[in-house]
Amino acid sequence: MIRTVVFIIAFGLCINAVWAIDEKSINRLRDALVALAPDVDPGEAERLSMTAHTAERSLAREYRMVRFPGVQNLLIHMGKRERGYCAHYARDMGERLKELRLKTLELHWGSAYAGRFTEDNALVVTARNQPFEDGILMDGWRDAPRLFWCPLKKDPDYRRRPDMFLQSADGRNRNNPTAWQEEPLYTTWLQDYTHKWQWKPAAQ
Repeated sequence: MIRTVVFIIAFGLCINAVWAIDEKSINRLRDALVALAPDVDPGEAERLSMTAHTAERSLAREYRMVRFPGVQNLLIHMGKRERGYCAHYARDMGERLKELRLKTLELHWGSAYAGRFTEDNALVVTARNQPFEDGILMDGWRDAPRLFWCPLKKDPDYRRRPDMFLQSADGRNRNNPTAWQEEPLYTTWLQDYTHKWQWKPAAQ
């Protein structure tokens, strides 16, 4: 009986600690979104931040995520897990954020090192008609079950390598200090609130 009571108390303390961490991150992300442009609706920014953080926790449970995302990928390859790739997070979180029908903010799909072993996919939020490179990155996979977010240009883990400048012959993101590039097709899917798109996951 005593063990049960102790377990319940400990569990409750853990839940409170997790919520305190999330609440701080929710408020900080909201403020960062509001700061993107003068016409960003604070209420919309708060709804987006709350939904993204809630979705992150929910998807981590649904995917049965392990602590290290690279191990999750290995488990998927071994058939021990069905979902939990970075693209799964971007797709499923994007589906929930689309339901907000944003008016002063826009969702974008970004990929870093596309087609390589180190590829990552995530969502980027900008103010309406703002360049992709000026947005806020939201990566559900990297620090699961916590939502990682930061200004896209300041992402410490996906910096552009010198040789990558040679791979931008089309001029896309030539001056972008990060390895992140927008995927126009998936961005169109994220911003289309009226039609169901036939979605195909990005390569892993």
